[in-house]
Amino acid sequence: MPVRLLAFVLWQAAGAALGGWLAGERGALAGALAGAMAWFLADLARGWRVLNWLRGGAEGEPPAVAGPWGESADRIRRALRLRERASAEAAERLQAFLSAIQASPNGVVLLDAQGRIEWCNQTAAGQLGIDPERDLLQHVGNLVRDPVFADYNAAGDYVRDVVITARDSSPGRPVRLSLQLHPYGEGRKLLLARDVTAIEQADAMRRDFVANVSHEVRTPLTVLAGFIETLQQLPLGEADRVRYLALMAQQARRMQSLVSDLLTLSRLEGSPSPGVSEWVAAGALLAQCEQDTRSLSSVLGKDSHELAFEAPAGLEVAGAAPELLSAMSNLASNAVRYTPVGGRIEVRWRLLPDGRAEFSVRDTGPGIPPEHLPRLTERFYRVDRSRSRETGGTGLGLAIVKHVVQRHGGELRIDSRPGEGSTFAILLPPARVRIVTPERDGASAPRATATP
Repeated sequence: MPVRLLAFVLWQAAGAALGGWLAGERGALAGALAGAMAWFLADLARGWRVLNWLRGGAEGEPPAVAGPWGESADRIRRALRLRERASAEAAERLQAFLSAIQASPNGVVLLDAQGRIEWCNQTAAGQLGIDPERDLLQHVGNLVRDPVFADYNAAGDYVRDVVITARDSSPGRPVRLSLQLHPYGEGRKLLLARDVTAIEQADAMRRDFVANVSHEVRTPLTVLAGFIETLQQLPLGEADRVRYLALMAQQARRMQSLVSDLLTLSRLEGSPSPGVSEWVAAGALLAQCEQDTRSLSSVLGKDSHELAFEAPAGLEVAGAAPELLSAMSNLASNAVRYTPVGGRIEVRWRLLPDGRAEFSVRDTGPGIPPEHLPRLTERFYRVDRSRSRETGGTGLGLAIVKHVVQRHGGELRIDSRPGEGSTFAILLPPARVRIVTPERDGASAPRATATP
């Protein structure tokens, strides 16, 4: 302000000096007034240039003017730059926040005070069938029409969630969603959607597992209790006593098999996958499997089965030998149990052209309807429950096979048609397969050769 006042006085003094020199005392007064007017017009011009710069959006550099107008323009420019920088940083933070929500595995929908959609991520769009562009400002009730959610939304009690069936759910692939509203701001709501299909399926499997185990154990226990009560209360002849004891032993073995299979499943699920440092000859595994299979065939009274076992010389596989043998024996024993007397069962290892090894069991049994194939590896799932119990199966064999195959990085294939028999095959990856050949000079040390 002092500088501005000094400039004004100097302009007046210059005008008065010039006027006095030209016209004396009266000229000095007129010159002072003219100097003041000239300063005012110059200052107005500087202010006008700054005003035009502001009207143009303050783009670019401010006008080069001296005095307070120039300083004001410079301060305005710096304030605008700071505001633009803060706005850009806020936009970046908002974009990062939205990107994080976009990457969330759960669906997120932002609703205004009237329940209209303001924004949603792609997960919610897929789960709820929302078009992020077309459906903006649409009421959420028009898009999520499930009556359970409609009642939940209208009730206003959002402490708990509700579970609905997703729009793309089907009988073959059910999808269940958990929805919960969270109020925030001035009447706005946050809708969270979570896929709980796997959780519900796990709960159902757990309930089914407990029910199945209880049922499988209760049946032999009932038989045992009945026979024990009979032996305690009735005078039986030697023949009846021997027959009852044999039946009791049979039921005890059934419970032992069930407990053994349950412990095997528990061990497979709770232990790390086997490495590739321990190799075992496929022929040795097949020999043990053949012994177990023929023994079972004899016990079941099916000695007339035509059994064939085959393995290429030198084939070795890496993994846990007890687990592989358990999987092989389960497949072979199933073939024996379900193939009628006189049928043929082929059990063999072979090396595939892509370097994988395949263990397969092919039988001439009755075959399996296609609708049962996807569920064969579920625990206690049986195509024919009565026949399974007659053959002595626990309903856990194929579940064990599936876990063994998964732990070895392999694949289980099932090919079966009613009336045409069945083929169950285990395929192991090339990293777990090798061919060991003896040295040409007849030395005892084997030589490992890479698979194709």
